[in-house]
Amino acid sequence: MNPVSPSAVKTYLLGLQARIIAALEQVDGHAFLTDSWERPEGGGGISRVIEEGGVFERGGVNFSHVIGKSLPPSAAANRPGVAGRAWEAMGVSLVLHPRNPYVPTVHMNVRFFNATAEGQEPVWWFGGGMDLTPYYGFEDDARHFHRTCRSSLERFGADLHPRFKRWCDEYFYLKHRAEPRGVGGIFFDDLNEPDFDTCFAMQRSVGDAFIDAYLPIVKQRKDLAYGEPERDFQAYRRGRYVEFNLVFDRGTLFGLQSGGRTESILMSLPPLVKWRYDWKPEAGSAEAKLYSDFLVHRDWV
Repeated sequence: MNPVSPSAVKTYLLGLQARIIAALEQVDGHAFLTDSWERPEGGGGISRVIEEGGVFERGGVNFSHVIGKSLPPSAAANRPGVAGRAWEAMGVSLVLHPRNPYVPTVHMNVRFFNATAEGQEPVWWFGGGMDLTPYYGFEDDARHFHRTCRSSLERFGADLHPRFKRWCDEYFYLKHRAEPRGVGGIFFDDLNEPDFDTCFAMQRSVGDAFIDAYLPIVKQRKDLAYGEPERDFQAYRRGRYVEFNLVFDRGTLFGLQSGGRTESILMSLPPLVKWRYDWKPEAGSAEAKLYSDFLVHRDWV
């Protein structure tokens, strides 16, 4: 069995955060602020946040490395054998909410858990993925995003992309709305086979693919003209994003249960949101097309 190296994972994650920020600042034209924080029980993080940027109305690319004496319920639910173990969790998590309604919101996360007990083998696993949430759908964008996700997994096995895409479709689903959050992407969790080195390499491949998956879409759509009706629909659809993150998202739940930093955890929420009672889009409109053509589970590649 290859040795588990949390320090190598941490070094990679900090480098990934820096590379993504540099790419985003170049396309936005504004700097992300840096907010370092410490957690009383152990660990801390670096939040990199932008608000009212040139492209991004709000966005954050956060690194965290938190340490505790026993795993919180959300992390131990699938592995009851690790309850009571000392633990550490680290990851890079990002959400970007562009101002232009034709540029989709995006989420990406890569993370690592390690639980230890004296005299026993460590219990570790990786998780992560990325998904795209458009407000106005473009098939070229969805295909590009999914093809880049597929490419990041190809060398690790032909079965992974179909499995992780399906997992993403099932996870980012608002059960109370019977509606996908967006057009999906890939999602995986509890990954610890066949060995540490292979799992770590796959996580790096996914993390490294984010810039290529998302920034070409931003550059293609960020200067499209829009008006108040498009902004109004964007705000309405952002409400679905809030509902998912506060009701279903395991990362949000873990962060809050483990005593994480609330400002960094809730950075994922958009700055302007609207809800309406039983609203329906006009038949044949671009807004209706989002529901009929994009908020459905499809094979995009």
